Amino acid sequence: MIASKKFIALAATVLLFAGGACAEPIIIDHTTLIDGTGRPARQDMSVVIDGGRFTVVGPSILAQGLAGRRIDGRGKYLIPGLMDIHIHLAGFSRGGKDWIPGSKSSDKWVVDRKAGEQALASYLYAGVTTILDVGNIPENILPLRADERAGKILSPHIFATGNLVTYPGSHGTDIAINVTSWPEAKAQLQAQFDSQHPDVQKITYDDEGWGSRPLIPILPKDLLQHIIEFYNEHGVRTTVHISNESRALEAIYSGVDTLAHTPIQGPVTEAFVKMAAAKQIPMATTMMIGDNYSRIHDHPEFLDQPLYVATMAPAERARLKKIAAEGGETALQSSPPLYQKSWRLWMKTQTPILQDNLRRIDADGTNGAGLQRELELLAEAGIAPLEIIKIATFNGARFLGKQDQMGSVEEGKIADAVLLDADPTVDINNCKSIVFVMKAGQIIDESKLPLAGGPQPRRMK
Repeated sequence: MIASKKFIALAATVLLFAGGACAEPIIIDHTTLIDGTGRPARQDMSVVIDGGRFTVVGPSILAQGLAGRRIDGRGKYLIPGLMDIHIHLAGFSRGGKDWIPGSKSSDKWVVDRKAGEQALASYLYAGVTTILDVGNIPENILPLRADERAGKILSPHIFATGNLVTYPGSHGTDIAINVTSWPEAKAQLQAQFDSQHPDVQKITYDDEGWGSRPLIPILPKDLLQHIIEFYNEHGVRTTVHISNESRALEAIYSGVDTLAHTPIQGPVTEAFVKMAAAKQIPMATTMMIGDNYSRIHDHPEFLDQPLYVATMAPAERARLKKIAAEGGETALQSSPPLYQKSWRLWMKTQTPILQDNLRRIDADGTNGAGLQRELELLAEAGIAPLEIIKIATFNGARFLGKQDQMGSVEEGKIADAVLLDADPTVDINNCKSIVFVMKAGQIIDESKLPLAGGPQPRRMK
């Protein structure tokens, strides 16, 4: 799912993270555990966190007598930290104008560090403890990734691509390493790998030509395969931007590890569903991309929900409300008004198709994760809440190739978790009923998050 809307003083951050190294164990007693693996919820469970990892997960009787800070989990529900594995983090623009894929602006890139830090804070506030940035300018995302890993900022775990890889003039060309032939491209890719160290490399493979988007050049298929092989041979997983089943199949049979989107241009065939089940290719859901365009017009009241009030600047919320009230457009801002409107209407019709594609593919458990609105859209698609939680946690870890380290509440894994006041298996919207967010064993103090909506009180007193 894409989000790009959304630090505290360095000394305070360093203290927070430094304190975690020698903190006493945390014991969450008598909670209902939804561990993210798809297993049914288990009641009266205790979870022990020590050294940033889950060390004991079992019936509460097993935790009796253990020393540590105890948290009463009665009437509460513990889930893994959520994962958003398709974002383009805010904080970069062309001369102050928001970046749009396919834009042809010649203005210089501008980095807004504050906007990036606010965006990172918004994810933590919403229960997201891991993000994958799948295309950005290196000057924006890579310093933030380095600071997160050094414990200098309050942020989810950051995984990042840095620059995309594509063909000149293709999707995302202005934030990409543009390659034309092999083996000539090898030196370009080596330079990108050596300087940016991508966690997952995103490649775009899309000639568009749908909705209001004209046809554009596309990466040759043989070059796509060489690029995938290059990164895999350097120990890096790959993900590919596609928009239809045909290009998805070509990418998969070229050896790609994951899909950055589920096909959206039309209903997928039964053969594609069976292939996805056989190959177990993780796919990001990204329904919010299309939903965002129409939701502003159809239901602008969502901007007054507490999560949006906390994580969006008041001026931005007011701007979007004004657009909705005046019948304006938020899509394709650099395009003519007719293109903007037709794109919004097109995406409004395509979102239900994508929902149905996801429902059919998910019957075999193959797609990735999203955030709070994405969870709602998955529920609207008819996917059961327990499975949605797996999609948003364990499957996200599978997308990253990190399922042995994170993505579920299991002994030995990184202690990323969200404690909830209400049962998310009854209503996925209960994932918003947050008692606390924990990243790597540390309970986040929301009062220290630099949220765009202003200071918020700490949830866990």
